Amino acid sequence: MNHNKKNIFLFLLPAVFIMLCLVQACIKNDLPYPKIQQNITALAAVGQSRDASIDSAEMKATVYLEETTDIENVSFSAFGLTPGATSDVNLLEGSYNLSSPLQVIVSRYQDYTWTITAEQNIERYFSVEGQIGESVIDVAACRVVVTVPEGTDLSSLTLDRIKLGPEGITTLTPSLVPGKIDLTEPLRVEVSCHGRSEYWTIYADVAELLVNTTAADAWSRVVWAYGECPSDMKGGFQYRASDSSDWIDVPAEDVTQTEGAFSACISHLEPLTEYEVRAVADGNIGNEMKVSTDATADIPDGDFDQWWLKNNRIWCPWNENGEQFWDTGNTGAATLGQSNVVPTDHTVTGSGQAAELNTRFVGIAGIGKLAAGSIYTGSFQKVDGTNGILDFGRPWKLRPTKLKGYFQYKTADINYASADYKNLIGQPDTCHIYVALADWTAPFEIRTNPKNQQLFDKDASSIIAYGELVYSGTMEEYQPFEIKLEYRSTSRVPTYLQITCAASKLGDYFTGGAGAVLYVDQFSFDYDY
Repeated sequence: MNHNKKNIFLFLLPAVFIMLCLVQACIKNDLPYPKIQQNITALAAVGQSRDASIDSAEMKATVYLEETTDIENVSFSAFGLTPGATSDVNLLEGSYNLSSPLQVIVSRYQDYTWTITAEQNIERYFSVEGQIGESVIDVAACRVVVTVPEGTDLSSLTLDRIKLGPEGITTLTPSLVPGKIDLTEPLRVEVSCHGRSEYWTIYADVAELLVNTTAADAWSRVVWAYGECPSDMKGGFQYRASDSSDWIDVPAEDVTQTEGAFSACISHLEPLTEYEVRAVADGNIGNEMKVSTDATADIPDGDFDQWWLKNNRIWCPWNENGEQFWDTGNTGAATLGQSNVVPTDHTVTGSGQAAELNTRFVGIAGIGKLAAGSIYTGSFQKVDGTNGILDFGRPWKLRPTKLKGYFQYKTADINYASADYKNLIGQPDTCHIYVALADWTAPFEIRTNPKNQQLFDKDASSIIAYGELVYSGTMEEYQPFEIKLEYRSTSRVPTYLQITCAASKLGDYFTGGAGAVLYVDQFSFDYDY
């Protein structure tokens, strides 16, 4: 390079550098960061009573604590996040006050605020001899109300038992033990545990009625009756149709009594009929209550006779021009193969049709996943990749006592399993039929995608009643079944009915045996005991 060219080059070099910087400054990254919700995937508290529940849709997690766990000083033994995510706190370090909700920010490109709450059930009780019914334990107001018959000497009551805090770690001041107690005036008690104190007040209330009918919950063919009487009396019930003059005694063996509170299920009643119910005890008669029983109803398409073929490959379990009550996972299965829930003429009666549920591997050239045949009350909403989003539940307000029907199952060894169930490979698959009543405000959304998975939880607070059948084996023919619904409340009225049948119990986790087959037919409800 000659001297003049070299000088020109040296002169232009700074200008070129400045131009490059300006060009670089003008380059803008217009590519948005991906927006993928980041989740808490695992959570366990030290001193928990059962596994935590994680709701990725609402970004909420709940831990359930044993009664002796200090809710204001909770530590965690497990805390998992979506791979690649971070959180503003590491729950595995230190302890946390869960007497109020705890917010945790989970981040990756964007922030997602999760709320962690704790539920803790502490058994509390208080009773004196001769009291009427059970004592009212008002935790929010820190008070106890015990009801005794008119004329009782409040200055010389006999305390039977008391527990106002966690077992074994609670102290009372003054110390209260079984024996004489004076409740002429409200008694103030200091209740201490975990180094903290609450002040409770114990009151005595005098009842005008010796026997009291406290509630009567009418279903379709049964009425649940509740009463109170002095604890040293034997309680019972009488009932009659409102247009009858004759009272009928409820058999003593149908009455359950705990101290002064008693209840009974009055069965074999007529639907849509008005009845009168009253509590009785040792010749004393309580107040009368009028109730009206509900109607009964069949399960729509419970015989599984109605089917139509959509797009020449998706079998739908309802009349093409009729109202849909049931649905299947066929829409998802058909994205990689054929419907795995199909109509069959293999029925209980020899006529009509039934539902045949097959567990199969669906895919192309070995790429795909296990699809467990299932039929359920609700509707398939959409495909999420190779996963599904479903709406569970159909509107329902009646309270049946049993789900009845017929089923036949042929098991197969589990040969596909998700990471959490690899230990089940080679074991026989299991079918699952369950029924639930819930007070949901809308259909419950099911998501099978592990990234934002949300599945049915029989222990959720919204579930009023639940029953299930689980079977593993091979049957030569149909067998009848009855699933009794276990109610958690006799007064709560459901809004939705959920029935689910699956050829593989763990199908939601893509675990099961290809070749397992479940037939179901002739489903119906019983409304009596």
